[in-house]
Amino acid sequence: MSKNSDMNLLTRLLTRLFIDDAHTRAPERVLPLVIFSLLSTLSAPTSANAYGLVPQQFIYCTTCHGVALQGNRAVDAPRLIGMEPWYVRNQLNAFREGWRGGHDDLIGMEMRPQATILDADGVDAAVAFVTSVPARKPSAATVVGDAGRGRNLYTSCAACHGSNAEGNSTLKAPRLRGQSDWYLVLQLEKFRSGIRGDKPGDIYGSQMRASVSVLRDESAINDVVAYINSLE
Repeated sequence: MSKNSDMNLLTRLLTRLFIDDAHTRAPERVLPLVIFSLLSTLSAPTSANAYGLVPQQFIYCTTCHGVALQGNRAVDAPRLIGMEPWYVRNQLNAFREGWRGGHDDLIGMEMRPQATILDADGVDAAVAFVTSVPARKPSAATVVGDAGRGRNLYTSCAACHGSNAEGNSTLKAPRLRGQSDWYLVLQLEKFRSGIRGDKPGDIYGSQMRASVSVLRDESAINDVVAYINSLE
């Protein structure tokens, strides 16, 4: 990319951060996004095809999720590469329907406007983009827990997500293995507290909320995620 292209990209990203999303972003979350935008732009590959995999309409997605869609813990943006296309579609629709990103979910509130601007064709394009990015090695584990205890707790999870956390498209249960462990913890906590899975019409979210009731505290969540980390 040329220097002018870099600056044009950065201008678009910062405009979205400070103007377009001012109504959803908490002030304390803007600075990490600005820093990540700067680093992503300045450190991006300079070959002619540097942004070849990022359609113009989805460049802003890389502000949080990264150019390679590896995710960014600093802004609670999950890893997208490796997600099943049907799961990406389901979650975009969940944000569009208001099942995710309610007033009690600050992080989800940041994502919801990005999903609601998409029409059916836009969702198709987003799914195609996410699934086109080559998978990369998962990030190093960050969650500390008792994987042995987690193995026992995971028994009920395996009924839907598979014994090796490989997921099950028929049951609409996503693959867990390879996802950022901190993100798994965050989402399990949201299901346990009712931030996710409590909206009418959210069938799969409701099922998950009921299932996660066996994880009675933070320690149990860390243990089951530590076990998922141990799977290959």
